[in-house]
Amino acid sequence: MKKIVVFGAPGRLGQRIVTEAAGRGHEVTAVVRDLPTAPAFADAVAVVAGDVSSAESVAAVAKDADALVAAVAAPGREIYRTAAETLVSIAGALPQPTPRIVHVGGGATLTTPDGTRFLDLPSFPAEYLDMATGQAQALQVYQASSGVTWTYISPPPVYFAPGVRSGTYRTGLDQPVTGADGEARLSYEDMAVVIVDEIERSSFLNTRFTAGY
Repeated sequence: MKKIVVFGAPGRLGQRIVTEAAGRGHEVTAVVRDLPTAPAFADAVAVVAGDVSSAESVAAVAKDADALVAAVAAPGREIYRTAAETLVSIAGALPQPTPRIVHVGGGATLTTPDGTRFLDLPSFPAEYLDMATGQAQALQVYQASSGVTWTYISPPPVYFAPGVRSGTYRTGLDQPVTGADGEARLSYEDMAVVIVDEIERSSFLNTRFTAGY
C-alpha cells in the first residue's frame, strides 16, 4: 500500500486517479482548493484543502507521502511550471527517501518522428499554446532537478478524453503511442490506470513517458 497525494483531485482526471488508487487499497489524500465544493470521494479518501503552488500546502501533505501526483489544469502557463518548482523544492528538502513526484504533463511536449515537439508545429492551435508551453517548462524543471525522483507522464496529444476503463495500454517515451489507424488515443480512465500502475511499478524513474492503445 502506498500513501498517495493527488493535487488537482477535483478535476475530471484527478477524480479518476483518486478512484483508481483508492480502489486498489492505497491510502489516498485528495487535495482540493475549496472544501465546500469538493466532489464526493470514497469514504477512505482523506480530503484536505490545499494548493500545489503553495509551499506551505505541499509541505503539509508531503512529509509522509510515497507519491505526490500533480494532475492540475488551469488557463495560462504559470500553474504548471510553478507546480513543478514547488514540488521539487519541498520534496527535495525532505529526508530520504523523498516522496516521488508524478506529474501529468502535456501531450504537446511529445515529438513527431523528426523530433519536433507538437507545440512547435505551425499547425498547433494558438488557444492551447500557453498551456502547452507551461507544461514544457514544467518538464524542463524536472529534467534540471536533483535530489528528487520524478516521472512526467504525457497523454496523447489529441485524442485524450473521458471514456471507459479497459485496463490495457502500451507505453512509449517521446513519441505518441499509435494504433493501427496511426492515431494515439487514451481515455482518462485508462490514464488513471497508467498513473497508479507507474506508482506501483516504478518503471519510468526520472524520465518522461507516454501511453496509448
